[in-house]
Amino acid sequence: MIVDKISQEDQGMAFDLLWQFIELAPSLYERVDDRRAHVGEVFRSAILHFADIAPCTDIDSETLANRVWTTVSDNVYGEWDGIISILAPTLGEAGLSYLKAHVECFAHTPPFEPEVEDEANLFLRELWDGEDHGAERKQRFVQQCLQEIATATGDTYAYIREYSPEDQRDKVIAAEIAMLLLKDSNAKDALAILNNVTDDGGSFGQEQWDDAYISTLMVLGHHNDAQAHRWLCFENGLSVDHLRAFLKGLPDFEDFEAEDRARAYALNYPDVMRALHFCLKWSDLLTAAQLVEARADELDGDHYELLTPVADTLRERHPLAATLIWRTMIDFALTDGRTSRYGNAADHLNDCGAVAHEVDTFDTFPSHDQYLDELRVRHEHKSSFWTKFVGL
Repeated sequence: MIVDKISQEDQGMAFDLLWQFIELAPSLYERVDDRRAHVGEVFRSAILHFADIAPCTDIDSETLANRVWTTVSDNVYGEWDGIISILAPTLGEAGLSYLKAHVECFAHTPPFEPEVEDEANLFLRELWDGEDHGAERKQRFVQQCLQEIATATGDTYAYIREYSPEDQRDKVIAAEIAMLLLKDSNAKDALAILNNVTDDGGSFGQEQWDDAYISTLMVLGHHNDAQAHRWLCFENGLSVDHLRAFLKGLPDFEDFEAEDRARAYALNYPDVMRALHFCLKWSDLLTAAQLVEARADELDGDHYELLTPVADTLRERHPLAATLIWRTMIDFALTDGRTSRYGNAADHLNDCGAVAHEVDTFDTFPSHDQYLDELRVRHEHKSSFWTKFVGL
């Protein structure tokens, strides 16, 4: 009603009504169960309409800035998230300056310290870690507001300055800063930021850092270094995206040899499940089959979410590899007594029987009949499984 009807007649009234609508959010959140985020989605969708309605109002920039500050400073449920960016065109340079003044004034205001803290708060603080995190939350809030304002004004360096030197050593933040500097044609500083990160050996943020590092090297014209890092990323985690980029960066015909080298590396990768996932994403059925047949005893039958689609993909052209994967999941379910998976395990056993005649040779692996006989002996008492197995 506000967006489709009232805004067509009176933009100012529509703006005020939409504002009042968003203000309903806290009282609703306090009274409803929104675990599926249906209510939240309504408000997240509604706030976006300010982008179309606000520019057509005659509200002055200072009044709007005051209004925005009042809401964001009491944004308990996040119902006003993004409002600074959404209203930035309407606020204009003057309005954003007023808003920035509010934020900076708040930043320099000492936190309120009650003379007497009730026992419940003291207990909760001690239970947490004995520290008051109010100052930290305030700092993050100020940082977020100032960075939104900096983004709206196109001030890259003001945005970056809101990160402390310690923040800038974080991989995720360093990658973000580097990409901003690249857009600002400052690749040298981007590389310096990336080279200054704290390498804790963890994987968190590594992907973002790698991508930013490669992009920076390419902008600087360091093609060989970028290629070397792409291959390193592939070796570290069998990254399909980095391998594709690496192959694309090679001269004609060299990519075939490099792809063969990548396949050979994947076949011997320490984590067989990750190697199998790589083969699936690379759509390399032959390598996947070779991997399964060579390292069947290393497969983890608990990972049905990966093994099931791989087996289905291999079924037609590589029935032995598919059979070995099905057997892995069957053995895991029965050995660990995962009764919830017995139905799927019985289906997999039927699949094994269905493709058995298509297997040219089982080589060192038991034939289907041999495997079935052994399974009956090992798990003869798993009646809840055998009642689900129809047999072919």
